[in-house]
Amino acid sequence: MPEAIRPYHLTADEGEATYFLGNLAVRKCGGRQSGGQLAVVEFVHPPGFAAPLHRHTREDEAFYVIDGSIEGRCEGETFQAGRGDFIWLPRGLAHTFIVGSDGARVLNLATPAGFEDFVAEVGQPATSRSLPPSRTSPLWVTPRSCTASSCWARLHPRERGCPRGRGRD
Repeated sequence: MPEAIRPYHLTADEGEATYFLGNLAVRKCGGRQSGGQLAVVEFVHPPGFAAPLHRHTREDEAFYVIDGSIEGRCEGETFQAGRGDFIWLPRGLAHTFIVGSDGARVLNLATPAGFEDFVAEVGQPATSRSLPPSRTSPLWVTPRSCTASSCWARLHPRERGCPRGRGRD
């Protein structure tokens, strides 16, 4: 019999911190807390970071911008999102995002859960609650860096209107 889902609370400075693709990622909720239904990861992104173009094969994804700005790109549409804005990206659609010149703090939500495990598996434990020192985590996730359990998305070559992802130098 599955374990009952219990109420769950974290303070602002709690959660497992990971350096992921040159960003700071803090797990706020995962499959264990949500019965597999939801992953919530708070990201701190450096200015100019761009996620590699990818498409989720099993998760819907959403971004809530806490601070800073991002430009989301999906299926030929561009979304300018600033503080308090929300972007919804259904599974199966190729997308990317580019962080503005001031950086960004973004709450990433994925349903069902699993994305948080990918972040932990590909990333490295963070040594502080700030952006990682240069070159402390891989900037690219390649098929060779994924195990069967962590390949939750497919990377795509550059498509029209979508930049090549870049990370911190």
